[in-house]
Amino acid sequence: MSVLVDENTRVVVQGITGDEGRFHTEQMIEYGTNVVAGAVPGKGGEEVAGVPVYDTVEAAVEAEDANTSVVFVPPAFAADACHEALAVDDLDLIVTITEGIPTQDMSGVYKRLKETDTYMIGPNCPGIITPGVAKLGILPGNIFAEGNVGLVSRSGTLTYQVVDNLTDRGLGQSTAVGIGGDPIIGTDFIDALELFEEDPDTHAVVMCGEIGGEDEEEAAQFIAENMDTPVVGFIAGRTAPPGKRMGHAGAIVSGSGTGTAESKIAALENAGVPVGDTPEEVADHVEDIL
Repeated sequence: MSVLVDENTRVVVQGITGDEGRFHTEQMIEYGTNVVAGAVPGKGGEEVAGVPVYDTVEAAVEAEDANTSVVFVPPAFAADACHEALAVDDLDLIVTITEGIPTQDMSGVYKRLKETDTYMIGPNCPGIITPGVAKLGILPGNIFAEGNVGLVSRSGTLTYQVVDNLTDRGLGQSTAVGIGGDPIIGTDFIDALELFEEDPDTHAVVMCGEIGGEDEEEAAQFIAENMDTPVVGFIAGRTAPPGKRMGHAGAIVSGSGTGTAESKIAALENAGVPVGDTPEEVADHVEDIL
């Protein structure tokens, strides 16, 4: 099995006629993802890579029975694109790849999201992949392999490093979720961990975090109280100076005693989660578990 994305996923790409949307649509189709429609205002009637384009998400969903949206819309308009997708009841999942969406805009999207049953991954994320079935976003499909290790990560690049090590060891993945590194995101660590805990074919989970915020500490508490599926951790940013943003908008340590790499590692280890110092050590821990 898998979480959120499977053989029944039917994708509409918002922003499909832009350079990024077009390129990654072709990559998703080549991987085997069932991209059934695009949605761009004023572009209805066109085609991209053989995929019909509609003026609205609602029209695309109605005509092509889409149940998932991937957003490749520029930052100034991406929040509106998310609101448009959230207004369509038949969409189960929205994957927002766009980086640089203003936090104030995302706060409105987040509020609307919580009024629905829809999952949103991102923004500022690489997407989600169920290996051998479908990938949504910009993930390099060639490094992933089918298997029983779930993965959830704030960092796209770190996801690739960890997955490459897992795959090299013959440790395939059930689903990998890049949740994004912005301060306001749709699906957080706990949401993803809960989904993996409910998936009988995910036998272990790797959680890759980074400095900033308290999401990893909260996830550690959730793991201790709610999970039977073993979890392995990795925390990036051990040498980052306090008060300096490192890469992601959410990756900043305030100096309050939480949000540091040390505090996150301690919380995970106290919850019984082994934490690797390197991506290779993460694979070592997963091997020991399985």
